[in-house]
Amino acid sequence: MVDDLRSRAGRALFERVAGPDGPAERSRIHDTPGPRWFAPDSAIARVHGDASMFVGGLRALLLQSLHPLAMAAVAAHSGYRGDPWGRLARTSTFLAVTTFGTVEHAQQAIDVVRSVHVRVRGTASDRRPYAADDPWLLRWVHVAEADSFLAAHQRYGERPLDAAGCDEYLAQAATIADRLGAVDPPRSRAELARAFEEFRPQLARTTESDDVARFLLSEPPLPFLARGPYAALGAASVASLPPWSRRMIPVRWPMRGESVLVRAGGRTVTKAIRWALAGS
Repeated sequence: MVDDLRSRAGRALFERVAGPDGPAERSRIHDTPGPRWFAPDSAIARVHGDASMFVGGLRALLLQSLHPLAMAAVAAHSGYRGDPWGRLARTSTFLAVTTFGTVEHAQQAIDVVRSVHVRVRGTASDRRPYAADDPWLLRWVHVAEADSFLAAHQRYGERPLDAAGCDEYLAQAATIADRLGAVDPPRSRAELARAFEEFRPQLARTTESDDVARFLLSEPPLPFLARGPYAALGAASVASLPPWSRRMIPVRWPMRGESVLVRAGGRTVTKAIRWALAGS
């Protein structure tokens, strides 16, 4: 009975994250023979294959939204409110295929994203132009993702990385950012810290970033029974943000600090996700 519950929970969760084509995509990614960019035991495989990515993904979206130009592109072109699950499925599939897929399939995924970015252009509310293929904006998106995935893994991952492993992860993730067109993606923790110092003067809380935070943390399109576990993930993601960025996120007081209760909730939900997905 427990195995049946685990299997059903895992399938439901996987389909929600990966979309209706998830099982077919998983088979294509993992079962197609051929060379890969990364070894199965590499740092990037450990990070991107762990349930801590649920915390890291939420954290990355909150952090990315603090760049007004990147947020303007998301608000105008991503459809995150109209089709949040579709966007999640596309993102999770991209991460999976570039991390675990064949070189051919991974490069195809890169090419598709680059072709989409070329068409995403516009003007932000402050009248500054933006372009999704701007190498500097791509750098910010990558910095926010890499920092978030690594921070979540070190807190909630099943096998946290040592110091050398953290730098290995950043160096491997940077190779994907390079292929996407980002300029000078950080390849070590020291370079990551310097990148944040470069970007901080450009970051700000805006109406658009507040809307993202409310949508992700207060208005998620989830059934009632899922709201409790999701709230624990949200609290863990907010609490793991750098303090300067956490002050820009409009959340209630209990979610602002990384308390023992928040860490315990994050560990509990992450372990439950890991347990369920292992049976999917």
